[in-house]
Amino acid sequence: MAKLYIVPTPIGNLDDITLRAVNVLREVDFILAEDTRTSSFLLKHLGIEKKLYAHHKFNEHGTVKMVAEWIAAGRDAALVSDAGTPGISDPGFLLVRTCVEEGIEVVTLPGATALIPALVQSGFPCDRFCFEGFLPQKKGRMKHLQSLVDETRTMIFYESPYRVVKCLEQFAGVFGEDRPVSVSREITKVFEQTVRGTVGEVLAHFRETPPKGEFVIVLGGKPKEKSPSARMEETDEDEE
Repeated sequence: MAKLYIVPTPIGNLDDITLRAVNVLREVDFILAEDTRTSSFLLKHLGIEKKLYAHHKFNEHGTVKMVAEWIAAGRDAALVSDAGTPGISDPGFLLVRTCVEEGIEVVTLPGATALIPALVQSGFPCDRFCFEGFLPQKKGRMKHLQSLVDETRTMIFYESPYRVVKCLEQFAGVFGEDRPVSVSREITKVFEQTVRGTVGEVLAHFRETPPKGEFVIVLGGKPKEKSPSARMEETDEDEE
């Protein structure tokens, strides 16, 4: 039976695409693209000519069944987004779920995604973290942030450059200005930059330097309170 391949694409630097991803894109019968113009540019760069179909958040509900039928009929398909891994803050979940329900094998290739580089280079704990993606733009935004007040894991957010300052202002109000934060922009691109510090310090930076590009915000989790026994042990050590 044919398969659905989930193929990550570069988030900036085109050299970040894997050899396996290139081979899959060459071999499948058709490619589903979030934006066919963006994907056409990538395929041209790779020297690949392949039939492209639009698959984005505005049409995916109406096309997933049809695509699943094409695959079930013996046509291998690849799903790509404009940048990064499909399904991570991008279209893909509905198609994957439909294929799983229809008994169609789904093969997900490893590859580029912005959240992991931003997390690792933040300098914050990486052993446990939570990915929050894009916050609600208006309704429910503050309520969602309030629900994270006691989160001890490192938190990762995607944000538009037009809302970075507003987001940091809300972080200051909810988590406090002293909470550590790392803001990365344009990851893998020419003007890649990471600004680290407290929420207050990073907020001051972006108030003076207007945010531009694609942003990932990594927020330190709430510090864990030490148990009474641990505090007593520290006191004993200090006395010695």
